[in-house]
Amino acid sequence: MNAVTGALSFTGRAIAEELLRRGERVVSLSRRDDPADPLRSRIELRPLFDDASLEGAHTLYNTYWIRFERGRSTFDDAVRRTIALFEAARRAGVRRIVHISVSGADAADDLAYFRGKHRIEQWLERSDRDWAIVRPTLVFGPSDILVNNIAWILRRLPLFLIPRPVGCLVQPVSVRDTARIAIDAESRVVQDAAGPEVHEFGHFVRLIARAVGSRTRIVSAPRTVALAFVRVGNAAVRDVVVTRGELDGLSRSLLTSSTLPLGIDRFSEWLRDNADTLGRRYESELRRNFRGQE
Repeated sequence: MNAVTGALSFTGRAIAEELLRRGERVVSLSRRDDPADPLRSRIELRPLFDDASLEGAHTLYNTYWIRFERGRSTFDDAVRRTIALFEAARRAGVRRIVHISVSGADAADDLAYFRGKHRIEQWLERSDRDWAIVRPTLVFGPSDILVNNIAWILRRLPLFLIPRPVGCLVQPVSVRDTARIAIDAESRVVQDAAGPEVHEFGHFVRLIARAVGSRTRIVSAPRTVALAFVRVGNAAVRDVVVTRGELDGLSRSLLTSSTLPLGIDRFSEWLRDNADTLGRRYESELRRNFRGQE
């Protein structure tokens, strides 16, 4: 039996679906239920932070994390909760932990998001657990928030600002490839999950614009202007579209890999196949992952 955090969400869902496709049994460790979800009848649902939830599991696939701090949800708290989950897995006799981290986790300890991910990696590497760490770059796929909301903006606003310095790179990887790489990961190895295409971020946005038929003007702007634009956007949609830390990570091209890509799905092809539905409605991070704290 495999325990997967958030199997009714994004990356956890892809891992659960791939495990089911391989004939494996899946229990989802989740904070909320959705009886109408088509996947719900194929998995068992248990509370996320409960020792008893891990009983009988051989492998834990951990995707739990937060994009930004809000209310009582802080990066320090997310680190503490993750380590507590790993300790609960040990007590329950779970033999293997596969942790989903982020590319560049060890290269940006001055950024809270990356520093938290790095702390968890360090804890696992010092432990006596059978572990694997997978570091995805920019993940795309069904129910994705980032790419969808870029498309949503490009469908509706006359202007899209690319923060300077220009030239930063992204290397998108499909959520399907990420799931496959996680399940096939070797023990006690840290490896990137990256796709076969690398795009300059401005080109990445323009690819999406062309796919959805946008006439939005895409221009570079000083960082302070871009951040002001983001603050206005956050207020308009009552959400967090992007954070300062995410822009910092983007400016350093942290969402890329220096190793040969293990992903095979090409973002440009996926974009072509999904352009008609991409960005038709806004996907709120707060409603999806911070419900009750808006």
